[in-house]
Amino acid sequence: MTYSTELDSFISLAGKWQELLATGATNHVFLTPQWQRAWWQVFGNSHELLLISVREDSELVGIAPMMRQDERLSFIGSGDVCDYMDFIVRQGREDFVFPRLLDYLEPLEWGTIYLESLLPHSLALSHLAPLARQRGYQVQIEPMDVSPQLLLPPSWEEYLALLKAKDRHELRRKLRRLEQAKSTRSYTITEKEPLPREMESFFALFKMSDFEKAHFMTDQKRAFFEAMVSALAEKGNVRLSFLEVGGVRAASCLCFDYANEVYLYNSAYDPAYAPLSVSLLLKVFCIRDAINDGKKRFDFLRGNEPYKYDLGGQDVPVYRCVISRS
Repeated sequence: MTYSTELDSFISLAGKWQELLATGATNHVFLTPQWQRAWWQVFGNSHELLLISVREDSELVGIAPMMRQDERLSFIGSGDVCDYMDFIVRQGREDFVFPRLLDYLEPLEWGTIYLESLLPHSLALSHLAPLARQRGYQVQIEPMDVSPQLLLPPSWEEYLALLKAKDRHELRRKLRRLEQAKSTRSYTITEKEPLPREMESFFALFKMSDFEKAHFMTDQKRAFFEAMVSALAEKGNVRLSFLEVGGVRAASCLCFDYANEVYLYNSAYDPAYAPLSVSLLLKVFCIRDAINDGKKRFDFLRGNEPYKYDLGGQDVPVYRCVISRS
């Protein structure tokens, strides 16, 4: 048995990356080559790419999507736009991959390995952190955030039954009020061709929503959203939803449909329609569509906004791991 650990490229890994991701314990949309390459193209200028591959008898069994800036190693990505990060390893080969990965990293110049946005089952937590401790590194793991998630039942009625009585009553009241408004409709765009044009409406609503969202959406972040949506749309992973009131787009949700789960990535709305709860109800319609499509999970992603719990979300902790040289 032979192995190799080496620097690789997005182009050389393109054919095998998605296949490897599907075989691993950590398979989410933020680890796809489409997402990773879009982030790197927009934000990677000030970093050195360390896209490390591990092969066993020429078979790709691990990818460490990493980068270096000054003396810090980290994952490709940033916590403000990437909700989850991790290594990509073929299930069952973790004990083979991580010693070789750490062997590769040890002689490089770095002071810390800073790994954020880690779910509880992250390979960084379960394999790299214990191995680093064994080799004498300082390892600090701490809570970073929460990510409310909803396991979806088979039917809409069963979903309503999951909600607290108060939340269920309030949701039905809001739905009745929207039904009484003039000509409302919700719909979702998934085709690649119209998405760039339809994203213009999303960006317009995003800047209307509030000061914080307007401040967040810099020109660089907008360029990332455009590149990422375009890349994921090639694979059919994008769901851009709108809620119209009287023929006017009042709210929008940008979701990802990946590996039988739906991720609520971002949302926007026109405050003029706030009395109709358009932002909340469009999220409800996205949950309903996910149930009708037979999805297993609706992930509200990071952040503890109250509406996530009103709609049935249950907290999943998100961690940060920092590995330091002695």
